[in-house]
Amino acid sequence: MSGLVDEVVLTGSPRTSPTLDAFVVVRADAAEVAAYRALRREVFVHEQGLFDGSDRDDVDDDPRTIVLVARAAHASGGGEVLGGVRLHPALPGRDLGWWRGSRLAVASDARMLLGVGAALVRAACAAAEAQGALRFDATVQAQNERLFRRLGWVPRERTFLHSHPHVVVDWPIARVQRLVDATKSALGGLLAEMADGAPDGFLGDDGAPVPGSDLVAACDAILPSMVERDPEWAGWCAALVNLNDLSAMGAAPVALLDTVGARDASFARRILRGLTDASRAWGVPVVGGHTQLGVPASLSVTALGRTDRPVPGGGGAPGQALRVTADLGGGWRPRYTGSQWDSSSHRTGEELRALAGVVPALSPTAAKDVSMSGLVGTTGMLAEASGCRAVLDVEAVPAPGAASYGDWLTCFPGFAMVTAESTTARSELPGFVTSSVCGELTTGAGVGLRWPDGVVTEAVTSTVTGMGAA
Repeated sequence: MSGLVDEVVLTGSPRTSPTLDAFVVVRADAAEVAAYRALRREVFVHEQGLFDGSDRDDVDDDPRTIVLVARAAHASGGGEVLGGVRLHPALPGRDLGWWRGSRLAVASDARMLLGVGAALVRAACAAAEAQGALRFDATVQAQNERLFRRLGWVPRERTFLHSHPHVVVDWPIARVQRLVDATKSALGGLLAEMADGAPDGFLGDDGAPVPGSDLVAACDAILPSMVERDPEWAGWCAALVNLNDLSAMGAAPVALLDTVGARDASFARRILRGLTDASRAWGVPVVGGHTQLGVPASLSVTALGRTDRPVPGGGGAPGQALRVTADLGGGWRPRYTGSQWDSSSHRTGEELRALAGVVPALSPTAAKDVSMSGLVGTTGMLAEASGCRAVLDVEAVPAPGAASYGDWLTCFPGFAMVTAESTTARSELPGFVTSSVCGELTTGAGVGLRWPDGVVTEAVTSTVTGMGAA
């Protein structure tokens, strides 16, 4: 956020100063914060009489609070502060991804023609999303509602503060929707002609029960860019994601097969080193596959497991509870901060193998392992396959302290399962995993995020894959 500049630079001014012909919006330094607070006092205390003596509050002392200012852009350098706004977590304590804008103030003689207020609001929206916010709201004076509507905000409720009418407005953040649209929304159309081949009740599942047997097969490919950038990690993850798919169906892993493409034998050896390390850690052998040299990097793995009672991804029903069970240990994979959580590379083989028992211990009606659509998107896939809507209580979702909720709910988390249950009875889970009920399935479609104040925001507005109920 340091150095954030709003792209709107306007010429012309109602002021008398001949040097003021434009402004920029930036993150405030200490001197600009002081100027912004003085401007706030002038506007809210002296001009409008909303406060008696001072408008300062605890938010000003929160080190997470960000102040943006509109600064006159003189040819000689920095200029006068024309306005400012602050944004901050809505609640004290853990940042849940709920941010709020407040104390928008513009100097009285900069409120016409320049567009300072609108530029500050736009910049605050961008800053909130850059901080990982999944919800961003503000309580604004009623006379400013038109401005916020014009900028895309949605009024939610009307209230009185300081004896003046105010409106609570929400900025629609589509981070989760963009993720599921990019990763999953095309599947329904692409796979429609193949859907008849899916076993009954398992359409869109992570793995597929093999007809006439107790085998479950799963297959995943790794992004070529990841194989090129980090081949050993790609090999490890190829085993991880496939074994997670088996675990989601309650299947015990039996064997792996691989398909490797590489520019030369040296590069192929690096990919296979990561896959071999994973095979040994989980105790699951690579029994065959295919290797091609002289081609762009590629990697896919097929995993085989066994269970006589595979758990479907679409077995949930309205009224059932949603549970998230995750390994919160580890940290962000280097060079993948915010997108890939590494919970597995530090675990012993015994711990990794124990994860296969999580879903059988939970005895759920439905289960999905969290993958590239993130925790919220994966929940949406379970709900879609179950013919339901999902509502997640953000505060109840298990999350590591080193990850923001915005990142955690949209990243690949290493090992995390979303399950639906009609009863909370379960067997003992591995001691290093965290498991919490954090929502429910209801009638409807999509995924809502329920916040501590009871407000539900829409994270996924409809189905995720378009494949429909299993």
